Amino acid sequence: MNAQSTLSILLLFFILAGAEGGAREVTVAVSGSSTVMPMAELAAEEFNILQDDYKVNVKSGGSGVGIVDVAEGRSDIAMSSREIKLEERQRYETPRVRFIEKPVGYDAICLVVSPDVYNSGVTSLTSDEVRRIYRGDITNWQELGGPDTEIFAIGRRPGSGTRDTFNEIIMGSVEAETPAVSYDAGESSEVKFSTQRSDNAIGYMGYSFVMKGDTKVIALDGVQPSIESIKSGAYPLARKLYFITLGEPSPGAQAFIDYILSPEGQKIAIDNGFIPI
Repeated sequence: MNAQSTLSILLLFFILAGAEGGAREVTVAVSGSSTVMPMAELAAEEFNILQDDYKVNVKSGGSGVGIVDVAEGRSDIAMSSREIKLEERQRYETPRVRFIEKPVGYDAICLVVSPDVYNSGVTSLTSDEVRRIYRGDITNWQELGGPDTEIFAIGRRPGSGTRDTFNEIIMGSVEAETPAVSYDAGESSEVKFSTQRSDNAIGYMGYSFVMKGDTKVIALDGVQPSIESIKSGAYPLARKLYFITLGEPSPGAQAFIDYILSPEGQKIAIDNGFIPI
């Protein structure tokens, strides 16, 4: 073999080695809550730029979907707007492998109404009034000091952590029926659009979504959702947001969790309407 052939082989070797090195980037799959997703997506964009070892991919689907994805090995991290349920622990945990819940921010479920309803004077409701709306006991806004129009109640689809928290705190049980619901929205953005474009709607959505645009947020039991009332627990529908793993996180998952809890990651949360830990 002459020197030129040897050099060509060496060059080919280094090219292939370089290509293989690039292929060693490890994917970190994150799925779950549509409430947590905007924060996770923006953090993932920055994280993916800052380092070359891992690539974080984020998709929504609801808290319950994310938890099942993690438990069944399809995701490395579940985004969740609620804690793990007992039945999820019973189904997936073992004496040696348990779910780990890492709070990554604070949030609240905010009650929003159509502009016409708000402007007519419905700017605050009690928990009992909201419960009676969603049970179908109150069907006209006039009963609450608003316009003489039927109430269009918007809920959330099964699997939503926001729905579970709302049902548990307002309706009294995660499994509670809400027979007055006319439409189940998939995400907070749908609730926002539907209430803004109608004249008789009520719905509920994450705090970060109401901070963007002119959304008519009403007080609950006399308390407006704010950073102070949410962190203190004074607002009745305050909650924590979680990253969840089954067992200890993989190195890539841990690196992303560390980033989102870093000052840089928490600044992304603040800049996008989330409340930092």
